[in-house]
Amino acid sequence: MTTLVKSNLTGIWQGLYSYPRRLKPVTFTATLIESGAWLSGSVHETAQDQWGDWLEVCATLLGKRAERAVGFTKTYDGENGWNHSVVYDGVLSNDATEIEGRWSTPDWSGKFLMIRPEGRRVLALNEVFARV
Repeated sequence: MTTLVKSNLTGIWQGLYSYPRRLKPVTFTATLIESGAWLSGSVHETAQDQWGDWLEVCATLLGKRAERAVGFTKTYDGENGWNHSVVYDGVLSNDATEIEGRWSTPDWSGKFLMIRPEGRRVLALNEVFARV
């Protein structure tokens, strides 16, 4: 069993969340800042409105991390009529490069995945340098 890499989650993450119905999955970019157990940051995404039009939306996030458990609330900034919040609960991978879980609102829920590509490169470099 692989042990969890003690890694700060601060950085740029690429993500995808899906809906339980026929709506297309949405990609997003999240900037996370981890300080102690607290997470904060922002999310930028291109999402579909109720008429099927695609628009740029932004949100802030605030949450916590406890070992591999990651949870945060994403709150949209109100632009384009998007002013609700979404709760995310996920699990951090052993190498600290992925967070996978579920998102929910009072009316919807679905799956999400966030990947930190830079984290994988850093881990690979650390392994190479450890051998030298």
